[in-house]
Amino acid sequence: MKKTLLSLFAFTAVVVTACKKDHKIITDPITYPDIAEAADPAVLMTTADGVKAYNGGFGSAVAPDHKDPNVFYLLTDRGPNAAGSVTDAIIFGKADFTPQIGKFRLKDGKLVLEQTIMLKNAAGALLNGLPNPAGEGATGEIAYDLTGKVLAPNADGIDSEGMVLAADGSFWISDEYGPHIVHFDATGRTIERINPFGTGTGGRKIPLVFAKRKPNRGMEGLAITPDGKTLVGMMQSPMLNPTKAAVSNSVVLRILTFDIASGATKQYAYLMDNVSLTGVSDIVAVNATTFLTVERDGLYGGDSTNPATFKKVFKISLDGATDISDPANGATGKLYGGKTVEELNNQAGLQTAGITPVSKTVVLDLLKDLPSIYPHDKAEGLAILPGNILVISNDDDFGILDNGKGGFAAKILPATKSVDHNRLYFKKINL
Repeated sequence: MKKTLLSLFAFTAVVVTACKKDHKIITDPITYPDIAEAADPAVLMTTADGVKAYNGGFGSAVAPDHKDPNVFYLLTDRGPNAAGSVTDAIIFGKADFTPQIGKFRLKDGKLVLEQTIMLKNAAGALLNGLPNPAGEGATGEIAYDLTGKVLAPNADGIDSEGMVLAADGSFWISDEYGPHIVHFDATGRTIERINPFGTGTGGRKIPLVFAKRKPNRGMEGLAITPDGKTLVGMMQSPMLNPTKAAVSNSVVLRILTFDIASGATKQYAYLMDNVSLTGVSDIVAVNATTFLTVERDGLYGGDSTNPATFKKVFKISLDGATDISDPANGATGKLYGGKTVEELNNQAGLQTAGITPVSKTVVLDLLKDLPSIYPHDKAEGLAILPGNILVISNDDDFGILDNGKGGFAAKILPATKSVDHNRLYFKKINL
């Protein structure tokens, strides 16, 4: 633990930015720490038995500011939640929580929250994280508050997970419900909501097959190509296509590309490393066809009893991969020998069907290649800074977790014996 804390402010990575002075361009070195932690998050809620949730939860995605190399935007998910004691029940610790974007400034090795951008619908009303109604992205969950009251589904509900910052200062966010891809302006107000059902603002759609996403394993990652023209969505896990039983051994995930101007889409197959993983948590663009992804298990680094064994960043390429789009836009997507892409299960199944998945190579092992222990369970956000510096954010789950008894417990990291908080990790990589 002492070694981890001492390395917190070890400075290793350097990039260059430019500023104007007397009409001349002067370059100033920007130095990033190995690790930067969010400074002193406030208490968000306290349960009846004294468990505290913190105003964190910002690590589901990370996006660097285009103009200021010390500013990073981090995204929350739907808010503090735990499984209920009955089937499909989900307890919302703060039922009125609004998913939000935090604007953080890196200062003296800490992440300081400067602004909170609350997500809103097209009318300007605050969104919440409650599940969607049937036919509009429902997960099958029944939501409850802390008193046991059933909470009505909400068509505007969003479980935000992937995020990119566009050149004009607007945000695109993907989620685990619909899945939805939502365009927000710089103030957090909805411009457009796109899903398989056409129920969002604007009415544009993504292919119907994406409605087969596994509940809470939807469009976990979102990237934008450097030219700003194409969104690239990454599904977290194999979709339940056609059924859960049919894909129980599948490692085939889908990548969706969405041309922002025309709405034209393409799909590609991605092979998760093994069936035991939680899945892919994010995707970020290197260029128009090359991306980085992060795959992980759900365990904690440095845990002495049940340590994490898999948290890796991969470089992938769409070049040469087969477009598996279905021209008919069927509910199960294009079939191969009567089987869905997910039913093909693995590399051998794809090869037999004549499908070439995206190529994939390891560029970073978070459990081996960082200067200190990666103590978290969730590596969820990726960004790339100039000079091939990779930024990784963790989802701290607001400092709480499911206690397995229909309630909450403090989320204590086994390696540090402290409550999990949001961090950014900076690591120069070879691309």
